[in-house]
Amino acid sequence: MLQGHQTWVFDKKPVILSTGTVGGPFEANGNIPRDFDILHDDMWLKQESFEKAQQIMMEEACQVAVKKSPIQKEQVDFFISGDLINQITPTTYAARTLGLPYFGLFNACATSMESLALSAAIINGNGANYILSGASSHNAATEKQFRYPTEYGGQKPPTAQWTVTGAGCALVAKEGEGPMITSATIGKVVDMGMTDPFNMGGAMAPAAVDTIEAHLKERNIDHSYYDLIITGDLAHVGREVSLDLLHKRGINIPPDKYLDCGLTIYRKEQPVLAGASGAACSAVVTYGHFLNLMKHGKIKRILIAATGSLQSPLSVNQGDSIPGIAHAVSIESGSDN
Repeated sequence: MLQGHQTWVFDKKPVILSTGTVGGPFEANGNIPRDFDILHDDMWLKQESFEKAQQIMMEEACQVAVKKSPIQKEQVDFFISGDLINQITPTTYAARTLGLPYFGLFNACATSMESLALSAAIINGNGANYILSGASSHNAATEKQFRYPTEYGGQKPPTAQWTVTGAGCALVAKEGEGPMITSATIGKVVDMGMTDPFNMGGAMAPAAVDTIEAHLKERNIDHSYYDLIITGDLAHVGREVSLDLLHKRGINIPPDKYLDCGLTIYRKEQPVLAGASGAACSAVVTYGHFLNLMKHGKIKRILIAATGSLQSPLSVNQGDSIPGIAHAVSIESGSDN
């Protein structure tokens, strides 16, 4: 299964049997509302805290994914997921509700593809038949932890990004009908010494480039193999930096084939500064929008390189630099049409 030093090639091609995507009111007014299964008109979801609201969204995404599939929840072997909040408590409490064997992950906004890669690897190695793989985030909960509570009304620079309120889940199976997970490249931590927590796109861009380059090299393919190469949440700043770096390394991906989930989810008129971020960003856009395009035959092969900014409030306060990481997963249509 290992090809090169950091790429898995899945000979059994695990299948994404179904997905569930949930969003909040800002996402409902965004660019791709029809690609969500559930959209809420209240950030609180009638809960006592934003963290509990995030937990509910993760539960809903998993429940929708199972409901859309031909199996029952009792047939699911593992739940692999994570989020941005201290000790990933929203995900852990969702796991308590689901009652499934649980792997909790933290790789910041790269968690969605870390989860999907691990799910595919376990299934490809006959370690499971069905796995729920997901990630979630909540704008107000994340702002409160990493920056300032939203009610504080602090000014942000144009490099800042808007955390997605939502949850995305994929039900990965050993066999069945659906898009196939064909490979995954596990990223390395890349740190260029940046210290500005309001410029996460710039901090994550080198990690995205490192992983994309490794993926193409170790699979011995050209970027043109994919209809689209999609980053997680580099937004405007990080996307431009990463395109520059890719070109310097001789990887000349056409701009119209190099997309970003953080630039896909919201409308240009929405006040999101550089674009979107959050662990849910790549999860909901991939499992909703891009897999719907694949379902309708508009694309056949995509590479999703979810990007993560690995700082904590403590590391930022202590003046440490911001490490970045990116995990890439290739998804291909199960149809030859």
